Amino acid sequence: MSDKPRILIADDNEANVELIEAYLGGLEVETAIAVDGQDTMDKVESFQPDLILLDIMMPKLSGFEVCQRLKGDRETSKIMILMVTALNELGDIERAVEAGTDDFLSKPVNKVELIKRVENMLKLRGVTDELERLRQYIEQMESSR
Repeated sequence: MSDKPRILIADDNEANVELIEAYLGGLEVETAIAVDGQDTMDKVESFQPDLILLDIMMPKLSGFEVCQRLKGDRETSKIMILMVTALNELGDIERAVEAGTDDFLSKPVNKVELIKRVENMLKLRGVTDELERLRQYIEQMESSR
């Protein structure tokens, strides 16, 4: 298994996926693709991403439903989620936040903005992991006294 951060691109539009993959091409990351909401849930289990670029309008399960399920499950709640959407109504942004998204980006996606957000979210994920490791280490030290 590589040490590269893993990014799952979840979008039912092939052109969007190709564009996002091209934008991420310069980053040291491993990517996988999911074509609908159910496929996203399946890929989360097999691919174990650090970050999901999640389209909202997808077949089978919407991005809102996928986000809510992942954030509501202890096993997957730490996965960073960046919702990528053509919807930019205030209500949709509120729904995304309520579903538990970590951030959102409007389509058409701007390359610089996407890369910056991805880099920042992967850094944040690392900090969260370090804090979690430190917390567990302290707990282990205290329990072994």
